[in-house]
Amino acid sequence: MADHLDAPGLKSPNMDAQIDITDIYAFQKPGDSAKSILVMNVNPLAPAFANAFEHDAVYQLKVDANGDAVADIAYRFRFSPLQNGAQSCTVHRASGGDAAGANSGGAVIINNAPCSFGATPHVTTSGDFRFFAGLRSDPFFFDLIGFLNGFKFTGSDFFVDKNVFGIVLEVPNRALGAHPHIGIWASNLMPINGQLVQVDRMGRPAINTVFNHDNDKNVFNGAPPTQDRALFTNNVMTTLQTLGGYNPSEAAAIAQILLPDILTYDYSSAAGFLNGRQLIDDVIDIELNLITHGAITGDGVGPHSDLLTEFPYLGQPH
Repeated sequence: MADHLDAPGLKSPNMDAQIDITDIYAFQKPGDSAKSILVMNVNPLAPAFANAFEHDAVYQLKVDANGDAVADIAYRFRFSPLQNGAQSCTVHRASGGDAAGANSGGAVIINNAPCSFGATPHVTTSGDFRFFAGLRSDPFFFDLIGFLNGFKFTGSDFFVDKNVFGIVLEVPNRALGAHPHIGIWASNLMPINGQLVQVDRMGRPAINTVFNHDNDKNVFNGAPPTQDRALFTNNVMTTLQTLGGYNPSEAAAIAQILLPDILTYDYSSAAGFLNGRQLIDDVIDIELNLITHGAITGDGVGPHSDLLTEFPYLGQPH
């Protein structure tokens, strides 16, 4: 189920929810090919487990501008403590070594933007950037019960009435790098023993959820993308051979495509997944077809009808 609740090594249910990444999206802004929309959702089943963003965390969207799986640009989101039901966010943009490292650095591009925990989204504009953070309808669609019942899909969408905390950033394409072919992933940092430590990450949907098991999920969430092929190729190959009947060479070739776990995106194109990911892209059907070698082509579930046609695009919370 994308990356909902894929981080068993986090310490408490509250912390799990606040910094648990559910999905990320990247797509060309509708009606404006010079801008892109980046979305990072956290806090599955919000607000059941957490009613605020974690103020000690550094939420990040990282951009690889040259194909080496190392961040050249990072957008970082730091939240104030929740006070009287209100919270604000400051957005930083880092580049170079600051972007690649586990830190909270970067120039401020949006300062003290109010978060939204009701039906009306509070949108903050600063120069060419627009920003939203708060409670929204979860755009992910999937027959989770059918998946857990041995791929016996009935077309029932488990997520149709669920919420997440959304972080949505509109950026000019030039702020994503000089060349349109980039890679994007999300990661969250928490202070542990006086140092910021990566505790969750996600690029393409469901990579960690489907291919890794037990403690490998925690190892994956703490590792940088540069280590993915060395650490997790065997996991991907084993799953593809078991569920899809792929031979070893076929499985190895697919693993090389799926790893490192970075969402590839060409910001000059409006096409969807595997070019970035739009909110309506049926990534589950695509991935079911892949991992089962065409034996299962979908779960019978389609996009949600509550998506907005304008920023921040995520639907009103339930």
